Amino acid sequence: MTVRQAVFLVGGKGTRLGGLTQTTPKPLLEIAPGVRFLDVVLEEAARHGFTDILLLAGHLGDQVEAAYQGKRVREAVVRVLREPAPQGTGGALRFAAEALAPHFLMANGDSLFDFNLRALARPLSAGRLARLALREVADPARFGAVTVAGDRVTGFAEKNPDLKGPALINAGLYLMDRGVLDLIAGPCSIEQDVFPRLAESGRLEGERFDGYFLDMGLPETYAQARAEVMGRRVRPAAFLDRDGVLNVDHGYTFRPEDLTLMPGAAEAVRLLNEAGHYVIVVTNQAGVARGLYEEADVARFHAALSDALAEAGAHIDAFYYCPYHEEGAVARYRVANHPDRKPNPGMILRAFADWPIDRARSFLIGDKESDMAAARAAGVAGRLYTGGDVAAAARAALRGD
Repeated sequence: MTVRQAVFLVGGKGTRLGGLTQTTPKPLLEIAPGVRFLDVVLEEAARHGFTDILLLAGHLGDQVEAAYQGKRVREAVVRVLREPAPQGTGGALRFAAEALAPHFLMANGDSLFDFNLRALARPLSAGRLARLALREVADPARFGAVTVAGDRVTGFAEKNPDLKGPALINAGLYLMDRGVLDLIAGPCSIEQDVFPRLAESGRLEGERFDGYFLDMGLPETYAQARAEVMGRRVRPAAFLDRDGVLNVDHGYTFRPEDLTLMPGAAEAVRLLNEAGHYVIVVTNQAGVARGLYEEADVARFHAALSDALAEAGAHIDAFYYCPYHEEGAVARYRVANHPDRKPNPGMILRAFADWPIDRARSFLIGDKESDMAAARAAGVAGRLYTGGDVAAAARAALRGD
């Protein structure tokens, strides 16, 4: 089953930031006018397809509630739980037990690791209760170090000025099985009390990921967040046609049970994810106008496609579709030359308005001349897919071939 819940720990006091966090929770510090650090963290979770976001608050938790309770972030809905007293990261999880899904992503709300979260959220191996995202750093002294054998975490070294690098560190993001709650009887630290026990019993995985990493726990790293994070949100987009590129085109395909991925499609999407591109589907769906299916059917098919890709550690950031056609049987969809219908560029232009996209480095992969025309009209490179391995087409597009 696809993991859709993301749990963020936002209850720490942030004492190393001094006066900055006396009246403001650390993750709620602004990094740009009107933009909190946590806003960016939640946006990352939402675009990776996590739709149930749970914030575990403590210190100044009333501010977290006021800012986020019930908030929508793209397709995600945010809930806030306030622990009545500090219980450590493990105790906070136990406090939230009734709200937890069978499997969930867990992360610190005061750090940002720019990598493919769906790769971390793949199903756990048999017998494992958690998977840690690991990152290699030159100086592990401030973080501690993690030792691994293959994909199994074997041990931890505490923070120590004598620790030498490079070394793997715990990046503060985890895929968790709800069964880990059986190891939490009361207040404790997940990192110091639970993970070592899981490692000792062979039930803890670790996987190294590369990408931009920032823990804003120090004055200098908070300054770094203010200088860097917003600019890093601007990235190229890979626009993908749907039928005939991602899924086999059976002719007005809309039933989830008819979903068959094209050869290499899941690998292609994951390659694009890990290259740092937004991956955005732009698809004509004239079957809605023709009365063959409804917009709700399009949404269900896209949900099934998202689930199939998630199993391979891949995700689509956004779906845009055009239900209009000049020969529509349904009156409200009978529109001639709708600006969204390819070869018109409307869907791409809407994505430009909705996302911080680097247009110059963006491209579209499609299997029809109408796709190429839409790309030209939007000012992005068009890559015509003529069959075969979709992943090969994605690699070629990334190389600029």
